Amino acid sequence: MKSVSISGSLRENVGKKDAKSQRAKGLIPAVLYGNKQQKHLLIDEKAINPLIYTPEVKYVELTVGEETHKAIIQELQFHPVSDKLLHVDFLEILDNKPIIIEIPILVEGSSPGVLQGGKLSKKARKIKVKGLLEHIPENIKLNISKLNILDSIKVEDVKVDNIDIVEIPSKVLVSVLSSRSVEVSEESAEGTADQKESETKE
Repeated sequence: MKSVSISGSLRENVGKKDAKSQRAKGLIPAVLYGNKQQKHLLIDEKAINPLIYTPEVKYVELTVGEETHKAIIQELQFHPVSDKLLHVDFLEILDNKPIIIEIPILVEGSSPGVLQGGKLSKKARKIKVKGLLEHIPENIKLNISKLNILDSIKVEDVKVDNIDIVEIPSKVLVSVLSSRSVEVSEESAEGTADQKESETKE
């Protein structure tokens, strides 16, 4: 997994009024925890945005003063109206402690079922895994070259060395639907939409 370097400064005041003032300057309040003690920080919004608004999953090399910490984003808080980033929680990564993180799913290969007229249905964009940082891959590739119509790949079918998949084993990640299944699904969606429109008019 790739890393991104970000610098942060220790936050002197931890009140709401100060947080609002710092955001006006383009600084985002943040907390680093997971080791001996929490650190309250200020992070430049422009530096962290590329880490958030991307499909890739990366860990952070967070420099505070003379110390650099490896961390992952644990939680993000956004304004309910403007959707502006308000706060970031970083979880420090320790070399001997596994982490749980969601990583992207990539589909590769050509499905015989799709070539026969079926439709590929992606049920998930990311999958949750657990392991040491050094073993966490940037993504998990699902090969669909053996999927015929009505076949699927479930969590229990995915095996990656040195990490655990932290999902329900029976969860479907990708499947090939028959053209009839697609038609029924679309008709059902249209019917639901028509019903809602009718109820609205009444």
